[in-house]
Amino acid sequence: MLEIKGLCFSADDGAERIDILKNIDLTVEDGTFLVLTGPNGGGKTTLAKAVSGIVQPTGGKIFWNGTDITDMSITDRANLGISYGFQHPPRFTGMKVGDLLSLASGGRKLSRIDCCNYLNKVGLCAADYVDREVDTSLSGGEVKRIEIATILARGSGLMIFDEPEAGIDLWSFAKLTETFRELHNTSKSTIIVISHQERIISLADEIAVVSGGKIAERGPKDELFPKLIGNGIGCEYMRKGN
Repeated sequence: MLEIKGLCFSADDGAERIDILKNIDLTVEDGTFLVLTGPNGGGKTTLAKAVSGIVQPTGGKIFWNGTDITDMSITDRANLGISYGFQHPPRFTGMKVGDLLSLASGGRKLSRIDCCNYLNKVGLCAADYVDREVDTSLSGGEVKRIEIATILARGSGLMIFDEPEAGIDLWSFAKLTETFRELHNTSKSTIIVISHQERIISLADEIAVVSGGKIAERGPKDELFPKLIGNGIGCEYMRKGN
């Protein structure tokens, strides 16, 4: 279970101190598929990065399965089963896709068939990618899908994805939504996805709207989703988010 208590994050822009996260309280039960949505600049990515250890909160606590991870390094959190997918993934010149998948899986040497299975799940023709380097010859969308494949290979207990649909074509996006659906149905992992896309939001068990550095609304998908696509305050969040 993920527990976030009074989480704060402030940054100095050179002129003033800006509060990006403001005393966020959030509990995510094991096996939950949670979508974070809301306006750009509302704090969604900062919240996700604080959980994964990429940014250090300036206040509050984060617990994963009862362990205080607030001051832990990214590596220590990864060893506890926390994975993070960047909106703009890094590239690794000199490393082949198959080797990256093996590294992500914990260092065990994946078979070519295993690598192909992970790549197929994110809409890539595996035979065209296993032996390619993760370098500038790949498009942003290709690198994005490969990164998602590495998270699947890792098999983490907590998987965080920052706008996984970014830079992905429509066919691959359809394949990706099916992957998320299958992952949620067949694994016990807790999944947190930052997204504005209705097809991804519709997969969620719960939705949290992050706005102004706070959890503006939180609830089951069946209750909150209609507000996000209809009239009212939820719809306003979506318009600002796009």
